[in-house]
Amino acid sequence: MFLSDIDILKEVQAGKITLEPFTEDRLQPATYDICLGNTFIINDAHSTKAIDPGKGIFPNTQTIEVEDGEEFVLHPGVSILGYSKERFGSEEYLIEVNGKSSLARIGLIVHNSASIVNPGHYLNIALELCNLNNVPIVLRPGMEIAQLSFSTLSSHTKRDYKDTGRYNADNIKGYVPPKKK
Repeated sequence: MFLSDIDILKEVQAGKITLEPFTEDRLQPATYDICLGNTFIINDAHSTKAIDPGKGIFPNTQTIEVEDGEEFVLHPGVSILGYSKERFGSEEYLIEVNGKSSLARIGLIVHNSASIVNPGHYLNIALELCNLNNVPIVLRPGMEIAQLSFSTLSSHTKRDYKDTGRYNADNIKGYVPPKKK
């Protein structure tokens, strides 16, 4: 079962859902809109021969910080990481991140496969941004980029993600591909 706007607001106010910062204006009938942050991670195509995850070979990356009011141009066929402005999570609910239809219609994908945030995971989520259009798309920090839905679980989890998850050493930081040594 998914939470409605009434229940999302109630759970944020009760502290059972963390959404920082929270703006009631971005509350939709059954979702909450999150905004694009200032950090982008791009692959350095000129110094990366190939990616081979099976052998632990990842691309050289570059982190770009874009100031509020400035823009990042995402070119056709390019895939980057961007982060949400909001830090969010919950011990009680499974959170799903989905794109906004208005952005999907112009060819912007906000996640390739990683749409689930397990209970106990609190983060500024890494968004897998990809431009499927044949013209560049302008991205700006603070623009509404994705939406969150919250669903109940059939019971409490046996294991807590903050103890067992991939980022349990520093659960606030999202995944950044390892830099080539």
